[in-house]
Amino acid sequence: MEQHYKLFRVRELAGGDEDFVKSLAEAFLEEVPEDAERLKNAVADNDYYTTYQAAHKMKPTVDLFELGVLQDLITVQDWGKFEKTGDDISKELELVLNAVENATAELKTDFNL
Repeated sequence: MEQHYKLFRVRELAGGDEDFVKSLAEAFLEEVPEDAERLKNAVADNDYYTTYQAAHKMKPTVDLFELGVLQDLITVQDWGKFEKTGDDISKELELVLNAVENATAELKTDFNL
C-alpha cells in the first residue's frame, strides 16, 4: 500500500473522512488514466495545445496523490504550452505514464475498485 502514491495530503484534505478518501481515489481512477492516454497521443501527434491541456488538467491530482513526477509533468506541459519543437520530452513523458500506470494499479488493489 502506498508505494506508488501517498495519501498523506489526500487524508489531510479529507479531514479523517475515509469515504471521501475513497471517493478521491475513485475520481483519480476515472480521470487520470484517461488524461494520461490523451497526453501520450497528443505528444505522439505533436499536438501542443492538447498536450498542454491534458498535462495541466493532471497536475493537481498528480500533486495531491504525490506520484513523484510533478516536475516531469510540468516539463511535458511546458513543451506543449511553449511549442518547444526541438526538445525531446520522451523521458519525462515515460516517467509520468509509468507513475500513473503504477498508481492506478495500486489504487485499484488498495481500495478494491
